Amino acid sequence: MSEKPVAKATPASTSEASSPKRQRKGPISFLSGSLTSFGFGWLALQLAQRIVGYYAEHPPHYDVRFAQSIAVFMKTLIVGMSFLATFTFAFVGLGLFFTFLRSLMPGWSEAEQTP
Repeated sequence: MSEKPVAKATPASTSEASSPKRQRKGPISFLSGSLTSFGFGWLALQLAQRIVGYYAEHPPHYDVRFAQSIAVFMKTLIVGMSFLATFTFAFVGLGLFFTFLRSLMPGWSEAEQTP
């Protein structure tokens, strides 16, 4: 029986073949992400203000104490989640904006390539 020679792959050649080199994100990508996140934050703030206004005009009122407790819990949960969404979008937008400013600094691409 004759054995066929098997080509052995080196670790460097397999890593290059399996994962193509990806392009780094540029300043425009950071700026567009920041503006998008700020836009969603503004929309979330508008929604939160309308939710607060609705509950200010229509407070939950039930005769049964247990039902009143659940209604207040749900109101607090909904208002809290709407403001949490506002904060989250605004914070992500702020971080992306700072990353955009950092990407405009000279030497940013060299600093990103060093491990």
